[in-house]
Order: sequence, then structure tokens, then C-alpha cells
Amino acid sequence: MVNLSLQGSMAVGKTTALRLIEKHDSTIHISYEENKQVVDEIRNRKLDKNRYNDYIEIQRLFILNEVKRYQLASQYNCSIMDFGAEEIEFYTLNYPKAIGVDWEVAKPLETELKLLKRCFPKRILYLNAANETLVERKKRDISRNREFFDFYVQKLLPLKREWFFNQDVVDVIEVDSKSEREVSDSVYEWIGIQMNK
Repeated sequence: MVNLSLQGSMAVGKTTALRLIEKHDSTIHISYEENKQVVDEIRNRKLDKNRYNDYIEIQRLFILNEVKRYQLASQYNCSIMDFGAEEIEFYTLNYPKAIGVDWEVAKPLETELKLLKRCFPKRILYLNAANETLVERKKRDISRNREFFDFYVQKLLPLKREWFFNQDVVDVIEVDSKSEREVSDSVYEWIGIQMNK
């Protein structure tokens, strides 16, 4: 089983690229990020990610949801995740920094983070674009509500680039000047290379 992940900022074009690939090649299983059940539970329980104890519980829910998602994806010869387990780890450990607090997160979630590490992809492709490009693409995409976008780009994205660009398993494609089709073709070519390794 080959497990891969597509990474990058909100509005960079990950989901669009994967949808185009899905239409072109049905042999590649694509696992889209699916958190509705977790979000509903957070809302029903009135958990607040800006309160420490609530944050720990929220991230526990997200981690366990991601483990289930990985288990489903691992039934296929090749799966590519639209954000994978590595995204949950990044967010879990870095969101507190982004809001300017020094919370102990790794210790209370030690068991869950170990489970999550077993779900990490073989390789990650990071689609990178300048912040100005991301803002422009976000404006054009009226199909999605991205209330979190401004905070994400200003506070989380610098941490994310530093986190992923320093990993040996990450390949980076600059997509500022690429069309949706060109991005999709680049991702598809990368998937083919990984499957043949």
C-alpha cells in the first residue's frame, strides 16, 4: 500500500487538483478531509479551542478521526490524502503557538500522537504559493466559507512552511503561475513517480 499526502495552505488548489485526477484515473484512491462529525461533536459539547482543557479534548477527537480515515484509506493499493495525519500533528502542536500561548500538548496527547504517527504518509507533496496568490484564489472561490483564512495565513502558515520545508519526506511545487490543470498534471506525475519507487 502506498500512502501519500497533498499539503499546502487553504486556497492553494489541493482539492481542485485531486478532483481533476479523480476524473482522470479511477485507480488512485483519494481520501478527502472529512471532519463534519468531529465539528458537530465539538459544537454540541460547546468545546472552545482557545481554552486549554477543551483544546486537548478537541485535538483528541481530530486525531482519532484521522486514525479511522487512514484505516479506510489503507485498504487501497494507492491512497492520496487531501491533508493527512501529518496535518493533524502539525496543527495540534502549533496552534497554541499561533495564538501566543505555551500549552503542554504533547504529554496529555502522547498516546493519541503515537497512534497518529503510524498513519503518516510515505511521502508528502506540498503545494506552495505566495500569500498574495492565496488571497486572490480565496476571493475567487465563493463555494467555500473560509472564516479562518486570515488568521491561518498570518499566524499558522509561516509556522507550517517552516515545519514542512525542513522534512526529508516533503517535495515542494511552486504553483503561483500554474493553471488548475497544470497543478493537477504536476500532482499526477508526482503520484506516478512515488508509485513506481
